[in-house]
Amino acid sequence: MLKVSRRALLTTAAGAAAGCLVQSPAVLAQAAPLKLKFGNDLPATHSVNVRLREAVEAITAETKGQVEISLFPNNQLGSDSDMITQLRSGALELATMPGTVLSTLIPTASLTGVGFAFTSYDKVWAAMDGEVGGFIRRNIEKVGLFPFESVWDNGFRQITTSTKPITAPADLANFKIRVPVVPLWVAMFSAFGASPISVPLSEAYSALQTRIADGQENPLALIDSAKFYEVQKFCSLTNHSWDGFWLLSSGKIWKTIPQDVQKLLQTTFNAAARKQRNDIVQANADLQKSLEGKGLTFNKTDAELFQATLAKTSFYKDAKTKFGDEAWALLQRYAGNIS
Repeated sequence: MLKVSRRALLTTAAGAAAGCLVQSPAVLAQAAPLKLKFGNDLPATHSVNVRLREAVEAITAETKGQVEISLFPNNQLGSDSDMITQLRSGALELATMPGTVLSTLIPTASLTGVGFAFTSYDKVWAAMDGEVGGFIRRNIEKVGLFPFESVWDNGFRQITTSTKPITAPADLANFKIRVPVVPLWVAMFSAFGASPISVPLSEAYSALQTRIADGQENPLALIDSAKFYEVQKFCSLTNHSWDGFWLLSSGKIWKTIPQDVQKLLQTTFNAAARKQRNDIVQANADLQKSLEGKGLTFNKTDAELFQATLAKTSFYKDAKTKFGDEAWALLQRYAGNIS
């Protein structure tokens, strides 16, 4: 059992006070439990939150309640942009954040979300546990955030619609599709001639229900946990992009946490991330059948056709310019030639 001593917590509080962080929830003036808030944009039933709850319970047990982490799923603490701001200021201690959403602050964080770049999980995890992940991690640290080592899985993304199946690139012409507030994916769907509508995940269901958008794109796990099948009829297996979740701590707060607690948090959350990756693999094997039972009609697509169509536009050229030669070379080292 990890022992968080009164001296360690008092030292933490003193160090934080010296750094003008006395108002932060993580700063303790007494030998009281270390209380941390953890936010994300995912439904409570998503595998990320299931594994996070297990990890939080393990940390509480290991420290005999001396470290208390409160989990706030489903944008309870605000939009992704709000939580990024809170992390940087120290008002929020922990969060999981999709790389593509994080790219509004750190452009290279969306590198792995380039359309039709990765074709398998072998390539994804080789990149994220290797040089691509290290490159993005260093850029995250530059903006005052602490990124944990293991990236969580958001999965390969598919398109659902309420009007028609997407079988070929031409089906996306003038199609109103909800996408996250992610410039990379707005650019990709615009290149296909679609009409992308950027709204936060917490507003996506109502946007589909009220026909502000006729479709959306997300991994099967999120399509299921967000109950999009209630307002969509078709699911086209496009595998058009992969994205992961970074587990982040406020850099300001992280510096105030005792080193033994830092080590426990890293060990426990990184192990949970590995379990969650396996959850998604297993879920993907079962989810299509489950979602078919809930009313979605599935169809396969030709990824090479979509990639070739995208290559005829300026999308890849613009992406390479945006990310820079170093980042693009790293991506192609793992994903292969995608220009």
